[in-house]
Amino acid sequence: MTVALVAAQTWIVLLDAAPWLLIGLMAAGLAHGWLPADRLGRWLGGRGVRPAVMAALIGAPLPLCSCAVLPAAVGLRRSGASREAVTAFLIATPETGLDSVLLSYGLLGPFFAIARPVAAVVSAVATGLAMMLLPPEAAPVPAPTSVPAVAGSECGGGACHCDTQSQAGVAKTPWRRTLYGLEFAFTTLFDELAPWLALGLLAAAVTATVMPPQALGQWGGGLPAMLAMIAIGVPMYICASASTPLAAALLLAGVSPGAVMVFLLVGPATNLATIMVVRREMGSAASAIYLGGLILCGLVAGLLTDLAAPYFFDIARLPVATAEDGAAGWPELVAAVILLGLGGRSLWLRLKAAGAGLRPVSR
Repeated sequence: MTVALVAAQTWIVLLDAAPWLLIGLMAAGLAHGWLPADRLGRWLGGRGVRPAVMAALIGAPLPLCSCAVLPAAVGLRRSGASREAVTAFLIATPETGLDSVLLSYGLLGPFFAIARPVAAVVSAVATGLAMMLLPPEAAPVPAPTSVPAVAGSECGGGACHCDTQSQAGVAKTPWRRTLYGLEFAFTTLFDELAPWLALGLLAAAVTATVMPPQALGQWGGGLPAMLAMIAIGVPMYICASASTPLAAALLLAGVSPGAVMVFLLVGPATNLATIMVVRREMGSAASAIYLGGLILCGLVAGLLTDLAAPYFFDIARLPVATAEDGAAGWPELVAAVILLGLGGRSLWLRLKAAGAGLRPVSR
């Protein structure tokens, strides 16, 4: 394996992903501008199926990762949303999104583009309803309005640009809402995703170079592989979009579609910060149900995916596996150039911020 081969394969993967990612970013920005999180709590009060289903459906298209979703979830809790609704929102929102669905179609094919959001919503509702095993709450308990920074997490480390700005001051005209959402998508959201997307695209390219589909055997499946994905995904901080190219790399490495589905569900929905906030807001028992329910739903989704994959999924048709010589039309080339420009801007801002942090403070 040479650097030139990896670079060529990285360019092929970027060409495949770029148009879908740009379209997804625009769709996610519009959803963010038109569906403000600080107004959702009024719809999600009470116990039972309705608030859990509504929270999952509202959260699924929102462009929030497992870090950025925490302030929104705390806001819902302060607004009177039930444990069922907050749990469903916390799971459905980072597990999927408009951007990740379109990117899944571009990199993983139509099977995962459909199965992934369906599994995310079902797992969110099921885990949310599991909160009904706990005694009823008398009333929402007031608590500090800030989300604690967790050492080692992306929010605590200062690299996460979580959008906690209230949209109360945003003009209500359609044009202003649209501009606000698009600005968020191509600045805050992309800056947060950029390093993970780069890592995932590189991993997919390296895997495709080292292990072409023709050389892959049928290994890496079954319950042991799914448990391994849980062990990897639970502590990992990764968003739905950034996990997509990593999922393509896992598929090319011989991991079964079911095990990859487990990774796509468990990885984005859990990290140390999320578990700590759930524990603080709803108690230790609720945090145990949150994690246990998510893992159980992930395993069930993985097993069902492996059952359906022989009929609906063909790894030979995986876009990363079938791309040849980087050939692409002008839309792919333009999208790739735009993404590279956005990535360069994001890198410059990070280096500038790091330089400012190292600069000695004058007295």
